[in-house]
Amino acid sequence: MSRARADEEEYWHSSKFRAFTFDDEDDELSQLKESKRAVNSLRDIVDDDDDDLEKVSWSGEPVGSISWSIKETASSSSSSSLEGRDTSLQKGSSSYAALPKQVSSYSLSNLFKGRNRLPSLPSLSDAFSDTGAKNYAPELRRPKAEYKDYSNDWSPRDTVRRMQRGKVCSLERFRSLQDKLVLLDEAVAGHDGNVITAVLIFLKRTLRREVLFRELEVRQVALCHLIHFLKETGEQKLLLDLLRFLDRTEEVALSQYREHLNIQDVEKKREFLKGCIGLPFSAEDISHIQDHYTLLERQIIIEANDRHLEMAGQSEIFRKYPRKASILNMPLVTTLFYSCFYHYTEAEGTFSSPTNLKKTFKIPDKQYVLTALAARAKLRAWEDVDALLTTKNWLGYTKKKAPIGFHRVVEILQRNNAPVQVLQEYVRLVDDVETRLNLATKYKCHDVVIDTYRDLKDRIQLMAYKCKVERGSAEEEKINSLLSNMVRSTCFF
Repeated sequence: MSRARADEEEYWHSSKFRAFTFDDEDDELSQLKESKRAVNSLRDIVDDDDDDLEKVSWSGEPVGSISWSIKETASSSSSSSLEGRDTSLQKGSSSYAALPKQVSSYSLSNLFKGRNRLPSLPSLSDAFSDTGAKNYAPELRRPKAEYKDYSNDWSPRDTVRRMQRGKVCSLERFRSLQDKLVLLDEAVAGHDGNVITAVLIFLKRTLRREVLFRELEVRQVALCHLIHFLKETGEQKLLLDLLRFLDRTEEVALSQYREHLNIQDVEKKREFLKGCIGLPFSAEDISHIQDHYTLLERQIIIEANDRHLEMAGQSEIFRKYPRKASILNMPLVTTLFYSCFYHYTEAEGTFSSPTNLKKTFKIPDKQYVLTALAARAKLRAWEDVDALLTTKNWLGYTKKKAPIGFHRVVEILQRNNAPVQVLQEYVRLVDDVETRLNLATKYKCHDVVIDTYRDLKDRIQLMAYKCKVERGSAEEEKINSLLSNMVRSTCFF
């Protein structure tokens, strides 16, 4: 009786399933013991001579193959994820008893020591091909609408419309001259400069120049786009051929003259400008070309002489104010400023004389006075400034005159840190009273402010300005004297 009971207990404890107990035995340890016991029990059944037999799983695949390992790994990972969820549920609820873990899906034959040696293993490609696994990578394809851009069924109008929407359209299908001209006309009718330019580039590449020029001559909008495109891209030769075909001689001359910008050598540029004088310019343009050539010729002479004086150290002004840049290729106003700065006292007969430049290039009086004033004020040559602004009439009388206005003279002098005595002299010459008071107050020309209020007989403003000057200064005494004189004159009347 006791034997039967012991067998019964052993049966229940050695079975895959067992009864519920309150033992704190670890589930993994118990499963390991059960697996070991099952292996030991099967060793008597499995003979050692069966090594040559090929072991297969329930699905018919060789045990130990790559495909079998992939499936087993997938099943184990899914089992572990399920176990993880079960564990979280067990931790969250203490009222339920622990459930036994799922048994691993690996076969027991994989646990035999030295029993996993196989005579041949399938290749990796065969293993994946046998599994029948699907490729889940997304298939990258263009939208079907984009394939229509390369279709040969689009008309010129549809092609232009699609180009306006930014679609990629092939223009190679338009092979005949008629189709190309219709395409150009549709592009012009669409009023889209980008599309017109794109079509013109296509025509320039596929048509002979004579044919292209002849057809563009009657299409002025497209012609203007092509001329602008050639100017922007610098295709000078094609542009000149087009302008000559159109008999636009002045534009041809200007385009050739523009080439001087690309010439770096000064001597070559002078010869080039000399050759441009004979081109068919208009009367106004030819004078500018002549002045450009003359100015460059003068600059070459002045630069050579001044470089020699600067290197020899013979001129005091070059020692005191060394040159910072060359005068070559500078504008006319810059050249005039340079001459007024370094060669102001030279005679009119020399090329570097400011008066010679003024006479040769017909510089207006305002421009000359403004430039010369800035140059001499920078050198703080106040006597030259006074002489520049002093004129004589036919009777021999002298007077101050400023074509640019004395208010601008004051601003230029103050910008070059002129003393107050010099500023006051020219602030007094400002005609507008309000402007004169503003400038005098801004630059602290107290005498000018006091004299202006005296002429206006404005006693209140004098008393208010008295608070702005220093106590005990000459300006305060002058204001007190004027105020007392105003009181006496008022009492007298």
